[in-house]
Amino acid sequence: MSTKRPLILVLVCSTRPGALGPAVGSWLAGAITPRARELGVDLMPLALGDLGLPFLDEEEHPSTGIYRHEHTRRWSATVAAADGFVVVTPEYNYGMPATLKNALDYLGPEWAWKPVGFVSYGNTSAGTRAVQHAKQVVTTLRLVPVGATVALRIADAVHDGQVRRDDALAAAAVGVLDELVRVAQALRPMRERAAADTAAGPLPGSYVRPLTLADAPEVTVLQRCCWVEEALANDTLAVPALHEPLDEVRAGLAAWQATGLFLDGRLLAMVRTRRDGDDWHVGRLAVAPDLRGQGLGRWMLRTAESAAGGCGRLVLTTGAASRRNIALYESEGYRPIPGGDPGTTRLAKTLPAPVL
Repeated sequence: MSTKRPLILVLVCSTRPGALGPAVGSWLAGAITPRARELGVDLMPLALGDLGLPFLDEEEHPSTGIYRHEHTRRWSATVAAADGFVVVTPEYNYGMPATLKNALDYLGPEWAWKPVGFVSYGNTSAGTRAVQHAKQVVTTLRLVPVGATVALRIADAVHDGQVRRDDALAAAAVGVLDELVRVAQALRPMRERAAADTAAGPLPGSYVRPLTLADAPEVTVLQRCCWVEEALANDTLAVPALHEPLDEVRAGLAAWQATGLFLDGRLLAMVRTRRDGDDWHVGRLAVAPDLRGQGLGRWMLRTAESAAGGCGRLVLTTGAASRRNIALYESEGYRPIPGGDPGTTRLAKTLPAPVL
């Protein structure tokens, strides 16, 4: 499971002056914030009226991601950053507010494979018909409604414009958050695989994407699994990847272009690269020990090499006694060169000159 902190957007939908929505949103925040802290979840409250979204005014279809207006780009960035949503909505004439429908219609891929929970309020039906109406729309956008809901009947739940204290309702709100977080974690691989910066990997269902600072915990675990064998082969514990603390791993991710191979949310392999003059340096090539022998290391190495446009040679370093690594690199055309720290072997491969 990913160690990234989920971000849940709590969207208060009513824009009517004097609406009850802000009071319901405030009550909800009070009910679920303690649980969010326990779960390591970040909550982002947002009033739909604060977005300043006019009725849909984009010329291109939302699926293209081509947005002409700044208000659309801001809304896109907000939704794209979220891992799930809690929609606080009234019921207007057996349906959801037009402003909510409009906000949904503005975007496309940003919604996909994220869970959504509902907190509704109204009179006779406590807003449940608005939720049913909204579910027809959100599922089309590949949002995934969770089963847990909260429905507030105004006559019973509200007094003097505020939601009454009710332990059962508060528990139901916590239940929405709990289910939302579980589903958000389960759907994360679907979201990542659909992202614009991912590409298909060598295993069925796997994908590669750039590693970010948020991936540092997974990178740390993979490094420590992989470099135990390196330490044993070279009879030394002086292997940086084996004992780097989290802040040093983050620093490495910031300084290098790192790529990870994932399957079902698990980091299977990684490699990092950076340019130094005419050289393209390749480092930290790692494959999970249980997946070795399937060609993943070779595939990741070639992926790293493919980004070396304009460089004259590829350079990498491994332990002097790491025979498995050296055999792989030599089979890919690398040859030992002078230099490197004591106890290491430095290898390089000359790249063909570009055809003019």
